[in-house]
Order: sequence, then C-alpha cells, then structure tokens
Amino acid sequence: MTRTGSTATFGSAAVPATASRRARVAAAASVVGLRRINGVLPPNRVGIRAGRGLIAGVMAAFGPPLPGTRVTRVRAGAVRGEWVRAAGVAHGDRAIYYIHGSGYVVCSARTHRGLASRLSKVTGLPVFSIDYRLAPEHRFPAAAEDVEAGYRWLLANGYRAENLVVGGDSAGGHLALDLLLQNLRGETPQPAGVFMYSPLLDLTLTLAERRDRRLPDPMAPAPVGRRLIELYTEGQQPDSPRLRLSVPPGAALPPLLVQASAGEMLADDARQLHDMAVAAGVRCDLELWPGRIHVFQALPLLVPEAVPALRRTRDFIAEALSRADASTRTKVG
Repeated sequence: MTRTGSTATFGSAAVPATASRRARVAAAASVVGLRRINGVLPPNRVGIRAGRGLIAGVMAAFGPPLPGTRVTRVRAGAVRGEWVRAAGVAHGDRAIYYIHGSGYVVCSARTHRGLASRLSKVTGLPVFSIDYRLAPEHRFPAAAEDVEAGYRWLLANGYRAENLVVGGDSAGGHLALDLLLQNLRGETPQPAGVFMYSPLLDLTLTLAERRDRRLPDPMAPAPVGRRLIELYTEGQQPDSPRLRLSVPPGAALPPLLVQASAGEMLADDARQLHDMAVAAGVRCDLELWPGRIHVFQALPLLVPEAVPALRRTRDFIAEALSRADASTRTKVG
C-alpha cells in the first residue's frame, strides 16, 4: 500500500525552554491581549493602520530577523517582494517561495522577515517572500493574482519548478493551495513541495466557527478572523470554489507538510486539508502540536517549540527537493 500521508501529535517534554514559565505566560498573555485589541479596532483606515502596527510589533518582539540577515527588495512589474538570506546563505539554483498570512489585511513580507530568515538559516536556502496587495485597499482576488505572478516570475527568472518549495502560514496557506490548483488549470509545473503553518482552507470560516463554538481559541478567535477576511472577500458568493478550496481526486499535486496547533481555530482546517489531500492520492503529512498558538513557528522567542518545528520543515524541504531531483533525472534518463 502506498503511503500518502501521516498524522502525528507532538508534545513539548523534550524541548528545552529558553525562558521561565512565568515569562512565557506573561508574553503569551500580552500577545492574546494585542490580538483581542486588534479584533475590536474599527475597520476603517485608522483602525487598520493601528492593527497592522500592533501585529508588526508582536512579530518584531518575538520573532525578529536573525543577525546578519540580508534583504534585497524586488520591484518587477506587478511583483513586489524581497529576498531574505540568512548569514552565509548565497543565491543558487534552489529557493523557498514564502507567502505570509494574517487575514489578507494585516501582515507583509517585512513582518515575516524574521521567519524567512530562520527558514533560510535552517535550510541554507534563499527565501523569496511575496508582498502581495492587502485588503481592504485591494479585494479578492488581488492577493491570489499577486501570489501567482510571483511564482511565474521565479520561473521566468531561471528557477525550475522542481527546485522551488512553497511555504505559507494562515491565509498564506490558502493562497499556497490556490496557487497549486491554478497551476493545475494552467498546466504550469508544480513546485517540489509545499509546507503550511496553521493553514486557512475555507474563507467562509465555516469550519473555524464550528470549532470555535466547541473550543474557543483565545489567541485567534473566529470572529476576529471573519472581520479580517470579509474585508478581502466582500462581494463574493460564499460557494465560490476559490473561497472553499478542495483537492480534486487524482490531482497531480506535490507533497504537503501541514503543521498546526492542536487547539487553535484552524486545527479543523488543517485536518480537512490533510484528509482531502490523502483521499485524492496526494502525500500529506499533518503535525498537530498541543498547547501551542496560531503560527507559533513565527514566534520562537515566545514559543521554543518553533525551533524543532522549523527543523522538521527543513527535513521535509530536503526530502521534497531530493525526490523532485530524482524524478527529473529519471525522466531525462
């Protein structure tokens, strides 16, 4: 029987803490407080600017870029983004294409520069982080169009699809899966693999709200997520296939790695994505981390478990690139 995926649950007993429990609890409480404040800010220009500033502060405090990180901004036609390279990492034939999250409204390539620098360090690869247009200034499907344009820009600039691995968190996970499905429709070559942190699968938030009624998530409650996402999807029909993504049977998708907190708002999205992918014959490994927070991989100074999670991402990336290289050699041979 062909192995198409796996599910694993990770504890934290073997992970060394880098801060006292009291300090971590206090820091987590401050993050939750900022998220709740962000959730009640008015959805106008002033409120959105304030919300973006609050989240940028959280990311900078608990997941800053590593010392020696090099950043090269890209402005090429409609493509906006930046190359992020950890100290000692050079440009080469392989790269990571990263898609940030935060509800299509809040974050940017800059807020996720710290995560990109850690991915670069742990993998030894440069990371191209796309700076897609945000809502409410730019509504659906602006972000998806920019993500697709960024991927095609990489291909047009000498990167072969089998030498690219795509990553995304939260809304960036939705955009990553949407990219794969658009690649299928346009017969564009797929990347070697895709990893997703706390991916959002359903932009109607049906799964998230159902889970939130049973097990409320204080870090990223469903009502806050809905307020943000509706700024992007306003005017769209809820049954639009690009809002509620599905993996068609037999889809030629690359292997997937999905990591999420076991108790977060999007845990059921992660589970459904895994189940759909495996049912379609796509290899998908699901890792659920108990007691962690939404996209904990981006906040290593708050959540030490981010470090082993990134190492597991590194192993997935290495295996995906190796498999893609072997497959290419077989076809050429």
